[in-house]
Amino acid sequence: MKKILIANRGEIAIRVMKTAKAMGIATVAIYSEADRHAPHVKFADQAVCIGPAPSKDSYLRGDKIIETAKELSVDGIHPGYGFLSENADFAELCESNNISFIGPKSKAIKVMGSKLAAKETVKAYDIPMVPGIDEAITDVVKAKSIASEIGYPILIKASAGGGGKGMRIVEKDSDLESQMNRAISEAKSAFGDGSVFIEKYVKSPRHIEVQIMADSFGNTIHLFERECSIQRRHQKVVEEAPSSVLTEELRQKMGEAAVKVAKSCDYVGAGTVEFLLDADHNFYFLEMNTRLQVEHPVTELITGLDLVELQIKVARGEKLPFSQDDLSINGHALELRVYAEDPMNDFLPSVGMLEKYKLPIGKNIRVDNGYEEGMDVPIYYDPMLSKLITYGKNRTEAIHLMLKAIFEYKVEGVKTTLPFGRFVCEHDAFKSGDFDTHFVKQYYSPKLLEKQHHFEAEIAAHVALKKYLEDQKLLRLPNSVSSKQ
Repeated sequence: MKKILIANRGEIAIRVMKTAKAMGIATVAIYSEADRHAPHVKFADQAVCIGPAPSKDSYLRGDKIIETAKELSVDGIHPGYGFLSENADFAELCESNNISFIGPKSKAIKVMGSKLAAKETVKAYDIPMVPGIDEAITDVVKAKSIASEIGYPILIKASAGGGGKGMRIVEKDSDLESQMNRAISEAKSAFGDGSVFIEKYVKSPRHIEVQIMADSFGNTIHLFERECSIQRRHQKVVEEAPSSVLTEELRQKMGEAAVKVAKSCDYVGAGTVEFLLDADHNFYFLEMNTRLQVEHPVTELITGLDLVELQIKVARGEKLPFSQDDLSINGHALELRVYAEDPMNDFLPSVGMLEKYKLPIGKNIRVDNGYEEGMDVPIYYDPMLSKLITYGKNRTEAIHLMLKAIFEYKVEGVKTTLPFGRFVCEHDAFKSGDFDTHFVKQYYSPKLLEKQHHFEAEIAAHVALKKYLEDQKLLRLPNSVSSKQ
């Protein structure tokens, strides 16, 4: 594999290119008209404009991407995450054009891309699953019967869903019909598939995912877990590895379950198996993400492995160079997704120009970044600017370093999730490890963030005043001395 096209943009495109270049592999960037001056375009060895700003006219044009890859004699395509990364048709298109898709085979993507198909596939492997129905449903009467059987609250979920879309929590029978219709409508709009299913709603859940890696020789291993419970709108904001609540026994059981899920669909490459963990530490299979995850850096830091390098090696037919017994957890890593969002306004996107953009640097601080000062944050794509990752010998050290890095990260022109990240890291529930996916709902409010901001501003004003008065004393001192002489 001598040349790779990265079918993505922003920080993940640069992240993949860095590893490819270190491996002596040439890189090709694609970009939309809105990204003409983006850092990933400059970082690549070659770059090609793929179309207008909207994703559907550029980054989602699989046909154009394949055409570009063939024109430039590309050997492999890395999809990153989002866009076409979990598109089975695109993976199949790569395969039919003799271009290595740096990810799983199209069959695995198809199976795991449907939550219902995924549940059906792993059934034979004795994987714990949340009580519910494993088939699409549109009949409200039947839905009410199922809900009555498993007990409220229930969760209505889109089969083809993700990111919280097509998902509704129903607390009582009288709300089921309206919430079900809303979930079906939203699923159709977001995914073109209105299939929904019902399962028991797990109260006080933690979102734990296990990183797996598999080669084409039958070797499948897990690279331990990531804690992803700090979320807003069912989407992750803060992630860490390892989880602070897993015992060694539970870690092993969840890891073995993740490996079984991967083997159930003959998985090859990097993937993530997601679980819900209830208050009694029972775990349930949720879904499998057939791609590299946004939060993969925390796994890299605690294992010392480069997951992109492993993806590329597996894609070119190499065996995994280690076994499960060779792996161990070293230290603790924390990641904050730095979104151009306003945490004071329900985390709505905050677009504009990055008037000031300075990244923190230092030992054990890593920033996977896709922007630079003076750039506009476009409205067309996910508003994530970067990922801020810190590593420590233990969790306390990683949190302390994260707070330091947040303080040193300077952004002006747009609002970001940096203040929210600081709020999380300073909160007693997070520091103690006693939290779940309802952290934002239970503990966070814009008023608390504003109160914290005013308190800090007041302290800063007092410090400035004290410094001013001390300076004035020093300035007055020579005058008073000279008047006595």
